[in-house]
Amino acid sequence: MDLQAEINKRKTFAIISHPDAGKTTLTEKFLLFGGAILTAGAVKSNKIKKTATSDFMEIEKQRGISVATSVMGFEYKGRKINILDTPGHKDFAEDTYRTLTAVDSVILVIDCVKGVEEQTEKLMGVCRMRNIPVIIFINKMDREGKDPFDLLDEVEAKLNIKVHPLSWPISQGQTFQGVYNLYHKSLNLFTSNKTKLSDDIFSVADLNDPILAQKLKEEYLNKLKEDVELVDGVYSRFDVKNYLDGSTAPVFFGSAINNFGIQELLDTFIEFAPPPIDREATERMVQATEPKFSGFVFKIHANLDPNHRDRIAFLRICSGRFERNKFYQHTRLNKQLRFTSPTSFMANEKNIIEEAYPGDVIGLYDSGNFKIGDTITEGETLHFRGIPSFSPEIFKELVNKDPLKSKQLDKGINQLTDEGVAQLFTQQPGNRKIVGTVGDLQFEVLQFRLQHEYGASCEFRMAPFTKACWVTCDDPAKLATFLEQKERSIAYDKDGDPVFLADSDWALNMAMEYFGDIKFHFTSEHKTATEQTA
Repeated sequence: MDLQAEINKRKTFAIISHPDAGKTTLTEKFLLFGGAILTAGAVKSNKIKKTATSDFMEIEKQRGISVATSVMGFEYKGRKINILDTPGHKDFAEDTYRTLTAVDSVILVIDCVKGVEEQTEKLMGVCRMRNIPVIIFINKMDREGKDPFDLLDEVEAKLNIKVHPLSWPISQGQTFQGVYNLYHKSLNLFTSNKTKLSDDIFSVADLNDPILAQKLKEEYLNKLKEDVELVDGVYSRFDVKNYLDGSTAPVFFGSAINNFGIQELLDTFIEFAPPPIDREATERMVQATEPKFSGFVFKIHANLDPNHRDRIAFLRICSGRFERNKFYQHTRLNKQLRFTSPTSFMANEKNIIEEAYPGDVIGLYDSGNFKIGDTITEGETLHFRGIPSFSPEIFKELVNKDPLKSKQLDKGINQLTDEGVAQLFTQQPGNRKIVGTVGDLQFEVLQFRLQHEYGASCEFRMAPFTKACWVTCDDPAKLATFLEQKERSIAYDKDGDPVFLADSDWALNMAMEYFGDIKFHFTSEHKTATEQTA
């Protein structure tokens, strides 16, 4: 099939939010509208026990939160929709930041009760940094929350972006009636239904339609007309170009759990959200329409299916056509690889595919060849930019509580740290294992998964470190001297590269000052990253 036609069909986006804003529930309702699932379960609902489709890990089911990015695809109105549902918890922000490198646009979910929260501001900052087009969905309008106009002002002020409402709520809280589509000048009234699509959808094309007066109470209809008139007066005509360049964020209102406003959001999204965009590599700009295949790994997940102990590398296709059983070049390892069982995703359900196109995210079964950021091509050497790596902020020693399961623990911690949300360092003597993360919850998740996926019992004890710096030197003798003198503060990462573990900013600054020939790097990608000195 024509490559350009396949590219135009695809919409690849991430759903991001502060924890508990309704991001995972919105994801499910998209799948519901797309026919990918027939019934949706609500996270944390006492009435509906079925777990959310995108939260497939056991710990996510128990805690009711997302701690890993889920990838889902479905067909909707002739389009191929690829959704990446991301963790909302700040301790897993690194996974979310990395996922943003693999999408072409974003839907940001905001709780109408809580408004713009701290994590929302951080996520939006990453989007603005990369000029990613953003649509905002203000959720939970079935609850008593902030006034819609106040919310729009708050979003503009805190997220530093112009907004343009494209739908408008009819009342709020217990009297919430539905939403008016400002973009298409139409109105849908729904019957609340948490698990299935409502068959009772009433549409009108004009707010002055006399039939509407029979469906809506006069007070709601009059208030809606006043609000729409005010919106039209305050906001000029919506310009899609301003959305695509990241300077304006369209805003939709609704209630994901009750299916209010979801179709308005989804229909408008597929109309003007960008198709797969060109990607910047270190060597050159890679166009999505190029005939030769290229793609990069932005996520690795061990034990996606605990019954098979599989390790999956998530690959974003950037250009050309990917074909099953064809040999491709692994740029970092400089070797040819062939993939016999590439998969598409519906949360934890996987299907083998024969081909894939730019914008698609596919899973590659991996025996240890891949690291996050690796590039695969048809022979050209490319290194795609913008895949972030964070210096750990919290360090804990991994302690084995069952010596008979040492092999399982070693295998487990090595595979889980390959996923990129934690880093593993080894200190000598004693083969002491230090794990570094950006948040405490990651240790709880690691401990849980080591126990349930590998049968390894362990605990984490605080280690007296505050910063990890990779160290290099143009003079091998001077590097050897530094490593010997700082032996108690030296560890080695999984590649065997030396790392200086500082117990305070003062100790780090003193080491950088005293050993002027040593280069200290605050990211593990120090071979290509900007070097930092005192």
